[in-house]
Amino acid sequence: MTVRTIDGAAFAQMVLAGSQHLTNNAKMIDSLNVFPVPDGDTGTNMNLSMTSGANEVKNTNSDRAGEIAQALSKGLLMGARGNSGVILSQLFRGFAKGVEGKALLDATAFAEGLDTGVKTAYKAVMKPVEGTILTVAKDAAARAADIAPATQDLTEFLEAVLEEAKASLKRTPELLPVLKEVGVVDSGGQGLVTIYEGMLASLKGEELPQTTDSTVDLDDMVNAEHHKMAQDFMDTEDITFGYCTEFMVKLEEEKTKEHPFEEETFRNELGEHGDSLLVVSDEEIVKVHIHAEYPGEVLTLGQRFGSLINLKIENMREQHTSIVGDKKKQKDAKEPAEYGIVTVAMGEGLKTLLESLGATVVIQGGQTMNPSTQDIADAIQQANARNVIVLPNNKNIVMAAEQAADLAGENVAVVATKTIPQGMSSLLAFHPDATIEENQTNMLKASKHVKTGQVTYAVRDTQIDGLAIENGSFMGLADGKIKSTNKDKLTTVKNLLQEMIEEEDEIVTILQGEDATQEEVEALESFIEENYEDLEVEIHEGDQPIYAFILAVE
Repeated sequence: MTVRTIDGAAFAQMVLAGSQHLTNNAKMIDSLNVFPVPDGDTGTNMNLSMTSGANEVKNTNSDRAGEIAQALSKGLLMGARGNSGVILSQLFRGFAKGVEGKALLDATAFAEGLDTGVKTAYKAVMKPVEGTILTVAKDAAARAADIAPATQDLTEFLEAVLEEAKASLKRTPELLPVLKEVGVVDSGGQGLVTIYEGMLASLKGEELPQTTDSTVDLDDMVNAEHHKMAQDFMDTEDITFGYCTEFMVKLEEEKTKEHPFEEETFRNELGEHGDSLLVVSDEEIVKVHIHAEYPGEVLTLGQRFGSLINLKIENMREQHTSIVGDKKKQKDAKEPAEYGIVTVAMGEGLKTLLESLGATVVIQGGQTMNPSTQDIADAIQQANARNVIVLPNNKNIVMAAEQAADLAGENVAVVATKTIPQGMSSLLAFHPDATIEENQTNMLKASKHVKTGQVTYAVRDTQIDGLAIENGSFMGLADGKIKSTNKDKLTTVKNLLQEMIEEEDEIVTILQGEDATQEEVEALESFIEENYEDLEVEIHEGDQPIYAFILAVE
């Protein structure tokens, strides 16, 4: 059957299918991250970002495709995490601009949306790199523009667009040497292709491929849902569904004989009873999270398939009244400061260290869990200052920080620090009597003067930067580039220091991670004192996960 146009309802279903397909494949996409460090999270970031957009679509009652696109754009914008999530948000932000005001989408309108999305995303990236999600989006949009004028069938149109997106994805290793070296395609591009696949399946009325490992993301998805409540910006009476309800159904054969369980059907049933709905299942267990007005009704629906376990029901109106009341008291009690500094780190030791250097708010996050645009926007507000400086301390958080700063207003500046040592150096360069522009310039300049070393372990075998790396071995990275690898942690960090230290250096700062022992720290200190007698050594307990040692060499 020829599909010439789609309305808002059909487009909403396509978005939800694209989001679900991304959820199902997030772990696979994570595994495509090039470096074998245990922070490969492109799939997770894109999934959490897209889930935020899809939930905004679920909460939008409109038959106009343009309004659904606007809802998707809004949800993605606030939920965007990591560079991949931010670029995804910009692609659909542009798409929404391209189809603004349209009730129906045909091939021409779809092509205009894709083209505007690509232009918007390229503008958002300071130095676009080809061989990434940007290239896949651009090639797909170009194919769409070529065929749209002569296409009457939207299904054929999207099939061709998806075919080009897949072809472009296969070409990414030819454009990015590091992808070719490792033997993978670009993870962000794979994420976009996955979304397109889901959208096309919905348009064709086909079922999505079955998930194999979706349950692991439920907790993160629930956290994302709760962040999306944006409690500071709504009144308690605006809450339509008042009870955060979580439960698990232990499937029982006796009951499923009478009521066969089918995840999608169950999800649709629950969707009529609330919002912020998440359902994941395997052969034995179904996990449910929903904000419902009558929790008993959703529990009854689940009970048809088996026994209920791990129930949790919370009154969100009570919680919201308490939170808003407490925050209002805090705002009333404190006059805004002249300056506030928001930064990001993972580990209580690093949090304490950064606060001692002048940070006002430290967002817990970084590797493996990049904060969303909403998280950073909330922290900017929490800083309660006339001028706020944001230090991302991670290259994958810079774009989300800049997006949050744009949303916050004129008096927020981002200093694009990409490591914890860079953030520390920037904090030391801050001067309360300087203007925000002067501080931004001086702090960025200071961040360039420190060299960053990191020691972590490999999560798979690979060959990169001329080094053969075995799964489980330790790796030493200098400013993001792998310089040493060894099965012994201490040998790895010593070799890394030898690569990093130069004659003019004066001080080495060691941040001890939660996986580093006191004996290892003392051995490292002795190694530096014996081999670099003029160097000063500082040691701090960072408690950071993943990286046993973070080193700053200046």
